[in-house]
Amino acid sequence: MPSRPLLFLALTSFAFAAQADAPAAPETAEAAAAKAGVSIDDVRTFTAVYNLVKQAYVDDVGDKRMMEAAIKGLLSGLDPHSEYLDPRGLSDLTEGTSGAYDGLGLEVLTIDGVLRVVAPIDDTPAERGGIKPGDIITRIDGKTVSSENVNESVELLRGNPGSSVVLTVLHEGESVPVDITLKREKIKVASVRARWLEPGYAYLRVTQFQEETGAELKRKFAKLRGKDAPLRGVVLDLRSNPGGLLTAAVEISDVFLESGTIVTTRGRLHDTDLSFSATTGDLTGGAPLAILVDRGTASAAEIVAGALKDNHRGLILGQKTFGKGSVQTVLPLEDGHAVKLTTARYYTPSGVSIQATGIVPDIELRDLKLSVRDAPPSLITSERDLPNHLKGENEQPEPGASTEAAPLDDYALNEAVHVLKAMALRKPVPATPAKG
Repeated sequence: MPSRPLLFLALTSFAFAAQADAPAAPETAEAAAAKAGVSIDDVRTFTAVYNLVKQAYVDDVGDKRMMEAAIKGLLSGLDPHSEYLDPRGLSDLTEGTSGAYDGLGLEVLTIDGVLRVVAPIDDTPAERGGIKPGDIITRIDGKTVSSENVNESVELLRGNPGSSVVLTVLHEGESVPVDITLKREKIKVASVRARWLEPGYAYLRVTQFQEETGAELKRKFAKLRGKDAPLRGVVLDLRSNPGGLLTAAVEISDVFLESGTIVTTRGRLHDTDLSFSATTGDLTGGAPLAILVDRGTASAAEIVAGALKDNHRGLILGQKTFGKGSVQTVLPLEDGHAVKLTTARYYTPSGVSIQATGIVPDIELRDLKLSVRDAPPSLITSERDLPNHLKGENEQPEPGASTEAAPLDDYALNEAVHVLKAMALRKPVPATPAKG
């Protein structure tokens, strides 16, 4: 997805009826303000500031630029996700749902003039360069990111494939920023990966929620299983997934559910009061499910995690998620412009809003990595290693080489497999999926 504020959940257009039965006489500013319920004093203050900027600002500022700045300021003052979109911005936003664009593969969020990383996208320049969720970008090509230029700074992350950019990044928990040079690419994000972890245990990775993510997951999962592959458990990896389309989140949740509510949304407009429920059938046939999340799991990814947790479909493992529980709607204006406006909050099936609180995992995992131990293995690891040990009745000769698969180097994924094996011991799993 493009490098811009957090992904929207719903792309919806509302048509507002205009009252134009007969030509109306021009209104004064005071009359228009009174009809809109705006204080006359506030209108006068705005006009006074506008005139002062026009007359006294160090550079001559055109009326168009001033009005656009006023509109952007109005929206950015509401929350970090509402914004004014010019034709380029609207095109970028729409383009993001297809998963193809030119840039770094980085999702960022602007908060109080700070450019903070939500998550890098898998196998992109940002991820390969070591960018992590929670990092703060302080400079771009030597130019300081500030509250005055933060929106323009986001645009600097994009560019022609092959061009380089130097990001000065403050990693979370560090006190000194580092420079990271990245080369922009044509980012083509496959939103789903599927593979076997070991016989019977499947791994599904969803990187973001695009228009075709639901269909892509079903297709890749069917190809992975083939006709007769037994299924004892599934890991659904939503780590560092910054979100995406509400409809895609609903479709992915429905893959694993037989019934029940997936998510509800509530706002001030009637059109924003929605409820989504699962349809009959579970593509995995009820196989045990472990869902991996972290601090970069946000928005639509949190909808999926919340739906599966509240419906008791699987166990959530990892860290508390990002906590973006709001829905953005694109409201079109004239001349290709639009407003992306926060219009609703979403609620998990239990009726809980996770806005600013996130999804709390069932099993909390620290952000650890597995590594080879420094000390050499002990020469004596069991009774059979002792000299002249008493022979066991069922003792077999030590094999020349172990055929055991190499351990997973991903700590959280390793723990998820252990949990799945414990769950599989408790409940027989049907071999055939019930939903196609």
